[in-house]
Amino acid sequence: MKNTTWSVTELVQRIEAKKAVVGVIGLGYVGLPLVKAFSDSGFTTIGFDIDEAKVRMLESGKSYIRHIPPQTIRDLVRAGHFAPTIDFSRMAQCDALIICVPTPLTVNREPDMQYVSGTAEKISAYLRPGQLIILESTTYPGTTREVVLPVLEAGGLKSGKDFLLAYSPEREDPGRKDFHTADIPKVVGGMDASALKAACALYGQAVKTVVPVESCEIAEAGKILENCYRCINIALINELKIILDRMGIDVWKVIAAAKTKPFGFQAFYPGPGLGGHCIPIDPFYLSWKAKQYDVTARFIELAGELNTAMPYHVIGKVAEALNNVGRAIRGSRILVLGLAYKKDVDDLRESPSVVLIEQLKSRGARVDYNDPFIPRTHPQRQHDLKMKSIALTAKNLEKYDLVLIATDHTVYDWKFIVQHARCIVDTRNATAGIRAGRGKITRA
Repeated sequence: MKNTTWSVTELVQRIEAKKAVVGVIGLGYVGLPLVKAFSDSGFTTIGFDIDEAKVRMLESGKSYIRHIPPQTIRDLVRAGHFAPTIDFSRMAQCDALIICVPTPLTVNREPDMQYVSGTAEKISAYLRPGQLIILESTTYPGTTREVVLPVLEAGGLKSGKDFLLAYSPEREDPGRKDFHTADIPKVVGGMDASALKAACALYGQAVKTVVPVESCEIAEAGKILENCYRCINIALINELKIILDRMGIDVWKVIAAAKTKPFGFQAFYPGPGLGGHCIPIDPFYLSWKAKQYDVTARFIELAGELNTAMPYHVIGKVAEALNNVGRAIRGSRILVLGLAYKKDVDDLRESPSVVLIEQLKSRGARVDYNDPFIPRTHPQRQHDLKMKSIALTAKNLEKYDLVLIATDHTVYDWKFIVQHARCIVDTRNATAGIRAGRGKITRA
């Protein structure tokens, strides 16, 4: 594909023969599993990242993502199937480039497109005829056409004529053992029929099921719908938790009763707030875009506000629990169990635990945390806790005025924790099956 003449048929043939080189830009929780999926399928993959430390770790056969073991990385690198790099000029070697970079919100809850547009600019500098470019980052409908396309075409090459452009939303769920990248159906939308054909051919080599749709916008909106669905239902159950708590009714038992219905109901569970890279963020992308069409996404925005407020509800429960033993938050020693946004992962993106720790500290508490998967915190876009996980021993548990269960990792021994903690606030119903010591537990 080094020549300037090319055809879609030629590109598809290279893909089907697994002679195409696949480039993945952004080696995080989305990009690295994607590298594994294509490498496992027999493709040569080049992984691009601006974080030199990450690239050095991968080159030496180490992994910074818990569910991708180091041995997997070592095997891929040694076999020559995967080459991590910070050298973006190597994008010219790739037949397909897949963008897997963050799409966060600004402090004003507006889309922050700097990573997507910056990546498109890097690609544009090395774009050559015959390449397939795919955006996977979750975003608002219209991003591929309105943000990525103009940047790629600024150098003179044209979509559909010189290169192909498509959108296929990532559907990763870190920590799941029942679904992996290759098992999850892949929705694909193309800027034109040729782009759709090539993108479907590419993903068809690495995943079991490809779902073509009519446009990039449908694929973009489909992912937003998936996350709005979860966001709204979680907000509903969080609000119901607050209402039922006032009524003296156990929301967890209510959910257990409701989910016995074999149709028309799907169980969602309350928590201390939303975390992860999608659900807390993506619905606001749609509400922002809707304003451009003079539409207010009231339902979506309300759900987002309810979920965003949940850590403050938990802080109230902490204050109540401490008050019951004659203490205030100020001056109390509090241990937060679990820093990750959900159990059994090492991912703290948008984790409500971070907000809880910051809010407790701002109220004068002395706060520590324990998370077996996150030994120390690292700087985030809007947070930098600068903390280390403490050992979860009987002696350590006994010295805290309150233990706050924020993440219900399955490795935690809840009987041991209840036995040695003085006072507990449980946001995950993790201690439900423990009878001894119930008097020291507050549900939040």
